[in-house]
Amino acid sequence: MKMDILRRIFKKPKGGINKIEIVSRKPVGKFRVLQVFNIFGKQVLAGEVLEGIIYPGYKLKGRNVGIVRNIEKNRKKVYFAVSGDVVALMLENKMDVNGGELLEVYQS
Repeated sequence: MKMDILRRIFKKPKGGINKIEIVSRKPVGKFRVLQVFNIFGKQVLAGEVLEGIIYPGYKLKGRNVGIVRNIEKNRKKVYFAVSGDVVALMLENKMDVNGGELLEVYQS
């Protein structure tokens, strides 16, 4: 009985990919993607923060959802980005996104 409960809790999802969901209803910002890179197996979105603020851990929503892992500005790690900043966002997962696309930003 006890092992059955533990198996259900720690069971790997089918396909090995966790589905990321957004729980907040209202976006806290907007981000325009200028270029998409893959660096050391991680997806990096270079672009401009159009509205609001972005922190690591925030979620980006386009055709699917991605989680911001790190933020870099002028090749230096920063702890947040505000409207008007041109930054690179390293993601924890891969998104289906193209240059010129507008993404909504949600709190984690």
